[in-house]
Amino acid sequence: MNLSDPFTLCITSLVALSLLGLPIGHSMICASILYLYAAGLDMGTAAEQLLNSMFTSYTMLAVPLFILAAELMNSGSMTIRLLNFCNAIVGRFRGGLAQVNVLQSLIFAGMSGSAIADAAGMGKMMQKMMTENGKYTPSFAGALTAVSAVMAPILPPSIPLVIYSLVSNASIGFLFLAGILPGLLICISQMAIVAWSARRQNFPTEAPVPLKHIPGITIRALPALMLPVVLLVGLRGGVMTPTEAAAVAAGYALLVSAVIHRDVGFRELYASLQSAGRMTTSVGMLIAGALVFNYVVTVENIPNSISVFLLSFDLTPLTFLLIVNIVLLILGCLLEGTTILLVIVPVLIPTAQALGIDMVHFGVVVVFNVMLGLITPPYGLLLFVVTRVSGAPMRAIVRDTMPFLIGMLTALALITFIPGIVLFVPRLFGYSG
Repeated sequence: MNLSDPFTLCITSLVALSLLGLPIGHSMICASILYLYAAGLDMGTAAEQLLNSMFTSYTMLAVPLFILAAELMNSGSMTIRLLNFCNAIVGRFRGGLAQVNVLQSLIFAGMSGSAIADAAGMGKMMQKMMTENGKYTPSFAGALTAVSAVMAPILPPSIPLVIYSLVSNASIGFLFLAGILPGLLICISQMAIVAWSARRQNFPTEAPVPLKHIPGITIRALPALMLPVVLLVGLRGGVMTPTEAAAVAAGYALLVSAVIHRDVGFRELYASLQSAGRMTTSVGMLIAGALVFNYVVTVENIPNSISVFLLSFDLTPLTFLLIVNIVLLILGCLLEGTTILLVIVPVLIPTAQALGIDMVHFGVVVVFNVMLGLITPPYGLLLFVVTRVSGAPMRAIVRDTMPFLIGMLTALALITFIPGIVLFVPRLFGYSG
């Protein structure tokens, strides 16, 4: 290893700083500045990249606004009303409470775009309900909460798809539409596995909600149920941009919680803003570090070098996608998802484009892979979240996630090798890819 080479020195320092416990975003910034110094380049370029990439990016505003929308929904009664609606629909079946967990994740995904927000908000509530009176084991409740939360970043609005759009220049609107069928595929596979587990383990049934009560429950949940509809209609109708849609989501959540339901006051609003601010700062530092590091990667011409190397093997598009799946699934076990999207994926995009792979299809496949990393050890961020909430040992939770993980890997194979599943809905709205 030649440490006199600026890029080698950059990578070595990045790994060393990360292993010493410095957050990955800060590590990338420090390593990139060291590269600029060693290469004899202007170190002020790091600040210039931040200014040009972050502060002039209108798209970036969507991330904190979607985070704020999720926080506002969790602080009010919107989540409870959604939970009651889901229970009225599927709670009467065997394993009904587990089915409610999956269904609420599907609906909540259409409003938050964040797996962590789903698991920490509605998921926390679902775990408490599922483990009450020993109905379900804490490990199964935690595992189901983790795997069902994976739907949130696939379905619109999706924060990871916004970040992918940032590095690929693919249309956010079409990416959102492309995530609909894959997200539903995950939901169907998880509900099928719950139904199979319910018969095998004799899960309890819940008291059925009388049919005469369902219209009232639906009306109370209607304001929350309408948010995904408002966002998609606004996006595809050309009424608002994705960033404006994020602002609408946050404003709508505040309007419903504070004015219609009247359960969010100034104290709750302040707490939501604080929480959203902390999460946004964390994500923002990661994006900032990745943008500066990507400049280093571009200067070294790494993406084109990798593209030439891979194309020399005469790969077909399907072979390349298979390799990408394997690489990203392995990296997902070790790295945080946003880091993969911002650092690894830009290196793969030139090869995908050279092979004629549709960027919208590629984006959904990539995000699907990255989100599976949230439930795969040893990093598995969602596993840590539900372990802390449920109190169950990590080993037991990982064991109970395995059937669901197999189902999601099957769904990943389908969307990888059958692009029509991903592109069907966007093409209905005029996408020509």
